[in-house]
Amino acid sequence: MPRTARIPDDEVAASSPGSPPAGPPPGGGGDDGDPAYEGDGEVELEERKKPAHPKRAKVIFHNDDYTTMEYVVAVLRRFFHKSETEALHVMLTVHKKGKAVAGVYPKEVAETKVAEVTRDARENGHPLLVTAEPE
Repeated sequence: MPRTARIPDDEVAASSPGSPPAGPPPGGGGDDGDPAYEGDGEVELEERKKPAHPKRAKVIFHNDDYTTMEYVVAVLRRFFHKSETEALHVMLTVHKKGKAVAGVYPKEVAETKVAEVTRDARENGHPLLVTAEPE
């Protein structure tokens, strides 16, 4: 039986086809005073910024002299899932103060609610004004 010699793994890796050559990379990087190489073993990392929270917006109902209070309550219940009491409270605030916040949502959701309520109001002959403003 022929005897075979054992070659250390690092020599095999250095001589294997397709593997990177042993030693410093071409073009510098060795510890020979090249500024591209920092031989202290520390790596400088950039601090990652946390992803921003989604922008939020307030959906605001504005008072007008034509939209009925009953319709405003119905819209608040249907589109904003308010209880009868909550809907009455928001409607009365709109009536007395001129406007009130119906809810705070992610910006895209708020804009969708504004569009849906406005479309429904026009279909039902009401000039109700609903807007979305940044929180």
